[in-house]
Amino acid sequence: MFHNKWLKRFVIFLGVLGPSVVTTMAGNDGAGVITYSYAGAKLGYAALFTLPILTILYGVTQEMGSRIAIVSGKGLGDVIREKFGVRIAMVIFALILIANFGTIVTDIAALKVSSQMLGLPSLPFIVLTIAFCFLLVTFAEYEKSQKLFLTGMVFYFAYLFSAIKGNPDWIKSVTSLFVPPSNLLTKDYIVMSIAILGTTITPWGQFFVQSYMKDKNVSVSKLPYAKIEAYIGAVMSNFFSFFIITAAAATLFANKIPLDSGERAADAIRPFAGNLASVLFAVGLVNAAIIGIIIVGLTSSYAFSEFFGFTGSLDDPYKKGKVFYLNFLLNIGAAAVLVITPFFPLFTIVIFTQSLNGILLPIFFYFLLKVINDKKIMGNYTNGKWYNLFSVVSIIFIVIAALSAAALTLFGI
Repeated sequence: MFHNKWLKRFVIFLGVLGPSVVTTMAGNDGAGVITYSYAGAKLGYAALFTLPILTILYGVTQEMGSRIAIVSGKGLGDVIREKFGVRIAMVIFALILIANFGTIVTDIAALKVSSQMLGLPSLPFIVLTIAFCFLLVTFAEYEKSQKLFLTGMVFYFAYLFSAIKGNPDWIKSVTSLFVPPSNLLTKDYIVMSIAILGTTITPWGQFFVQSYMKDKNVSVSKLPYAKIEAYIGAVMSNFFSFFIITAAAATLFANKIPLDSGERAADAIRPFAGNLASVLFAVGLVNAAIIGIIIVGLTSSYAFSEFFGFTGSLDDPYKKGKVFYLNFLLNIGAAAVLVITPFFPLFTIVIFTQSLNGILLPIFFYFLLKVINDKKIMGNYTNGKWYNLFSVVSIIFIVIAALSAAALTLFGI
């Protein structure tokens, strides 16, 4: 009887599994991989100190987003428009569009980096990948797309193997998670921490998890399972983030090699971790970039449809959801045109866009908290006291860190 009860719960959990895990793992998209690699190359193992608290915050925010979608049956864009009006909705939509476009640009830039690492011509590689992404989104229904996303996550193990091949100092990497580094209050560390925050807990993630959960039609009775999934997804995501940072710290930072191009990354990793590690890193980056392009592009399409009242679902055929799908193509196509232009400042743009995500987060958190605590929308499923306290304290710290990073950068301190 005991075993049957737990087996039944496990089966229910598998039915709920998907939206939060896909969203959190997609935080390790191409932009995320480049940002984590850059952080590891610039700060070494010290960059790992940010991960534990971000994992908790990630789980909390994803759980709140899932809960809103399950209880209200609506995406965040729908709820904001109905609760705050069209003008506020337009401002939020503009912010999410800017943040998303920056992330899509960095994901396509990650394709450029990976093509350089693999010795492939960048332009054909990017064009073919964009075409593949559009066809996949257009013709794959929700269930099929979810299975493809979950299957693609297997490739994240490439970073685990790359880290192992790099022969890192494992004791130092683990202790760095909990021991504050000596450079914690320096300009480089604060700016990089904001970028890590922005690539881990993204504005688009808050919109995507709700829209994707809404598409899955999870019932309120399964809310506890969705909560578990949110925290499992957060842990899984930063588990791989740990190995990405560690791989870069063990090879690039340890040998004082700056990360400024795909060729440099390949040339740097290969002598210290071997050709296999370099190839695995590049293949993992391709996979991460594709997942990021699709999911962040879909987030913009979901947001556009929700804010402006169009049909928007992966289960809709192309003719019915033409605006939804063309919006997706427009976003990724425009980003691709920007990336393939000569003299594109790749790594500068990546850190800037991910930092922008981090700076914008408090704005999205504010609306998330207003919605989750509205009894008219959430009924008995509003936040508890400790959830709200943790969220508010987190927002305050993010604002302080963002302002500090801006001041340090502007005044050159």
